[in-house]
Formats: sequence, C-alpha cells, structure tokens
Amino acid sequence: MAHVISVVNQKGGVGKTTTSLNLAAFLADAGKFVLLIDLDPQANATSGLGIDYASIEAGVYEGMLGLRRLRELILPTIHEGLKIIPATPALSGAAIELVNAEEREHFLRKALLEVRNDYDYVIIDNPPSLGLLTVNALTAAESVLIPVQAEYYALEGLGQLLGTVDLVRDQLNPDLKVMGAVITMYDTRTRLSKEVLQELYKFFPDKIFRSVIPRSIRLAEAPSFGKTILGYDPSSKAAKAYERLARELLFREQNRLSF
Repeated sequence: MAHVISVVNQKGGVGKTTTSLNLAAFLADAGKFVLLIDLDPQANATSGLGIDYASIEAGVYEGMLGLRRLRELILPTIHEGLKIIPATPALSGAAIELVNAEEREHFLRKALLEVRNDYDYVIIDNPPSLGLLTVNALTAAESVLIPVQAEYYALEGLGQLLGTVDLVRDQLNPDLKVMGAVITMYDTRTRLSKEVLQELYKFFPDKIFRSVIPRSIRLAEAPSFGKTILGYDPSSKAAKAYERLARELLFREQNRLSF
C-alpha cells in the first residue's frame, strides 16, 4: 500500500503547498507512482499544476462524502507518474457538512482505501489550519511532514501542531509518525535563518531533513504558470533542492523498510 504523507503546518505562507507539489513531482520523476490530494479549499495545489478548479465538476470533497468514487476524481498531470485529486470550491463547506457525522475524522481514510494499492506515495496538501480537514488528513496518514519557514515567528504554533499530532495518534491513528521538518525559504546570508535551524533541532532531534529549500524567485513564479519547479526551471537551485529532498525521503524509506 502507498505510504501516505500529510504535509501540515497551520501557519500560512510557509511553503506547504510548494513542498507538496514539488516533492510529489520529484518522487514521480524518480520513478514512483504518486497521488497528490489537494485538501485545501484554496485549491492552490490544483491550480499549481495548471488545472482550473472552477471548471471541475467534482473533487476530493465528493470523494470524502461518498458522492463519487475516489478513482473517478483522479486527474493526470504533465508529470508522468504523478496524478492529482483536485480541490473544488465545494470543499470549503466540508467541515460544516462533516461536523455532526459519525466517525467524521475517518472519511478521507476510508475513501483512500479504494486507491491506496495503486500508488507508492500519497501526498496530502492541507489547509493552513488544524480543523476537521487536517484531522482527516492526519487520521489517513502514516507520516507527517512539516515545512517550516526560516523566518521570525516561524516556530510559533509548532508546539500546538505537535500537540494535535499527539492527540490524533492517541485517539484516532496510533501508527501516525512525525517524519520530520523541512526548512523552506532559507537565506544563507541571514543569521536569522541559522537561528531558526538551531531552534528546530530542539523540536526535532535527528528528524530535520538535511535538504534545505532556498528562498527563490523562480520557485515563487512557477505556480503562476501552472507548473512545478521541475516543469518550470529544472536547473534552478530550488529544483535541485527539492530533488535532494525527494532522494533523502526515498533513502529514509529504504532504511525504514530494511529493518
């Protein structure tokens, strides 16, 4: 079955969607079959792959509620091996729809059972909150990847996030593990970036990815063209950084499976 990775940070603007998109693209480029799930009502991961979410009849919302089979909602991308279940405007009402439902935290997990055997990795891009959609993603996942911006206030709320992960592990998903944190928007010229890195070691001893994502204009431009950095500028420093991140993740996975 696919390794389900939930990319989470309740703080916005930390590179969460950028990491979801580009990690998924480079895992596919490495020969893996990858499914990206856009669980953010803003649908940035969907538009970041050049898909007009406003014109889509159905997306992950309909799959979670059982209105459509999940396999029917999967769309291809320009990257061989990478597919996406898009977000649509209807997703913004999911938290309200699910609030009184039985086992409301398990809707995504149950829906994913239909397709988990079809992929090596499922990457879930979450909204910038710790609401019901994110709890669904954590309940469905095996691992949590936390992008952390190398700037002031970046660590704010990290304790709350880890507390939510512990709560989900205790009550809903005992197998959930924190894969670690990845530093985004890193600027080697500033002392602040180095200080944030040091602080992260306190939160995640031995769990910080060595691959650091630099601050990059090319990386920021890519979504406006509906492309990942792999499709937009594969020779850029940011592309090389995400390629290293994908390879590091695969190396960790290989070691995990060897025990």
